[in-house]
Amino acid sequence: MKNFAMIGAAGYIAPRHMKAIKDTGNDLVAALDINDSVGIIDSHFPDADFFTEFERFDRHIDKLRRSKSDRQVSYIAICSPNYLHDSHMRFALRSGADAICEKPLVLNPWNIDGLMDIEKDTGQKVNTILQLRLHPAIIALRDKVQNGPKDRKYEVDLTYITSRGHWYLQSWKGDTKKSGGIATNIGVHFYDMLHFIFGELQDNRVHYCSDTKAAGYLEYEQARVRWFLSIDVNDVPAEVRATGQRTFRSITCDGEDIEFSGGFTDLHTRSYEEILQGRGFGLEENRVAIDTVSHIREATPLGLTGDYHPFLNNL
Repeated sequence: MKNFAMIGAAGYIAPRHMKAIKDTGNDLVAALDINDSVGIIDSHFPDADFFTEFERFDRHIDKLRRSKSDRQVSYIAICSPNYLHDSHMRFALRSGADAICEKPLVLNPWNIDGLMDIEKDTGQKVNTILQLRLHPAIIALRDKVQNGPKDRKYEVDLTYITSRGHWYLQSWKGDTKKSGGIATNIGVHFYDMLHFIFGELQDNRVHYCSDTKAAGYLEYEQARVRWFLSIDVNDVPAEVRATGQRTFRSITCDGEDIEFSGGFTDLHTRSYEEILQGRGFGLEENRVAIDTVSHIREATPLGLTGDYHPFLNNL
C-alpha cells in the first residue's frame, strides 16, 4: 500500500482522485485546500490530515519524509487551479514524492523543460492524467488508423459544449492567466487525444475565440480537424436543449460518429493503475497538447475563412 497526499481537495475533480486512490488499495494521509468544503474526504479517507495553509502542509509532508514513518508520502495528487500545477509538481518532486497531475499539466511548453530538470535532480517522476488515451473507443480508433493506409487523411469534426453558469467567469477559470482560457481548460485532453490517434501536428489555425467559446482548424499527419468548444448553453443544439440536456459532445470521423460518451467513469482509476505499475504518461507525452493550446491562446483569430467549424455559422 502506498501513501498519497493531495493538493486541491475541494476542487471538482478531487473526488475522482480520492476514489482512484481508494480503488487501487492505497491511502490518502494528508490533503490541502484553501477552501474547507472537503467533507467528501470522509467518504473515502476519514483519517486523512487536512490543511488550509500551504506552509503547514509543507511542514507536515517534510516531517513525514524525515521521520521515515509508515505514513511517508510516495505520491502527491495535484488537483489545484491550472496556473498552480507547475509549482505544486515542483513541490512534490522536491518532497521526495512522485506527482500525479490533472490536466492541463502546465500552461506553457517551457514549463515542461524546467520540470524535466527537476525530475533529473530529484529522481522523482511526474505523471499526468491523459485519460482519453485509455478509453476503449479511442484506442480502437487509433488501432484502425495505424493499421490503415499511411497516406490517408481523415476528416474529423470535434464539438464539445459543456455549459456553465455565471459563476464560471467569476472564478479563476474565467481568468485566462490562471486557467489558460477555454481551449486549455476544457479542450487540452481532446487535443492530446487527436495527437494520440492521428500523429504529429502540422497546422494550427484559430477562427474564433472569446471568454466562452473557441473554434479552429488542426491538421495532423492523418487528419484534418475542425473543432468547436463552448461553455455557453445556447450553443447546445435546440433539439438537444429541448430534452433538458445542457451538454453536447460529438466527434465524427469521415462522417461516422465516434461513440465515447460512456466509459469515462473509471478512467481515473485506470490511470492510477497504470501509474502504480510504472506505465504512467509523463512530461514528454504532454508536449504536443501544451504546444497546441499555447499557440491557440496567442493566435489572432482568422474569422470565418477557410475550413471552419459549421457551428460558427450560428454565432
